[in-house]
Amino acid sequence: MRYRDENKIQAIRESAIQMVAKDGLENFGINRLAKAAGVSPATIYIYYKDKEDLLTSISTEEGLRMTRATLKNFDPEMTFKEGLWVQWKNRAAFALDNHQSANFFEQLRNSTYKDKMLETITMEFRKIMGDYIQNAVKRGEISEMPLEVYWSVAFAPLYSLIKFHNEGQSLGGRKFKFSDKVMKQTFDCVIKGLMK
Repeated sequence: MRYRDENKIQAIRESAIQMVAKDGLENFGINRLAKAAGVSPATIYIYYKDKEDLLTSISTEEGLRMTRATLKNFDPEMTFKEGLWVQWKNRAAFALDNHQSANFFEQLRNSTYKDKMLETITMEFRKIMGDYIQNAVKRGEISEMPLEVYWSVAFAPLYSLIKFHNEGQSLGGRKFKFSDKVMKQTFDCVIKGLMK
């Protein structure tokens, strides 16, 4: 029986994330992955049944990693403003420090792997965030609203800033670099829009 070589598994994972993030799923293949990871295709099949198993496994692991990073120092009992600021800092840190993962997720979000990835993220995330929102509504800090409205107002501005940063420019080709100051200014506008 072969032993589990964590270095090879890590090389496979990192190469898969980079390939999908850069070239999309339509250009992703086991042979190309093996070459990029410096292993044989047979080695990949020791750890994963097939391409679908590999991508599902990686998306699940990355989803859990992102969820745990997002929930760092977060408590659903926090005030709405305090909790949302923790979320913004955590989400920004993860997205900026894990640019490849963010692009990997974006590719999966538009694929058949989306449901499996979201199922994993949702299971760990839903209760904590649901409690946080319910607590804020009970305390009269925010009004009840559909999840889509909440997410669009609460987080889309942050992800726009991150996208501008990653592209190095904002609207009209203006140079842009993410900063805590810009994040806080944007956050303050979001809070005004959400809180009663």
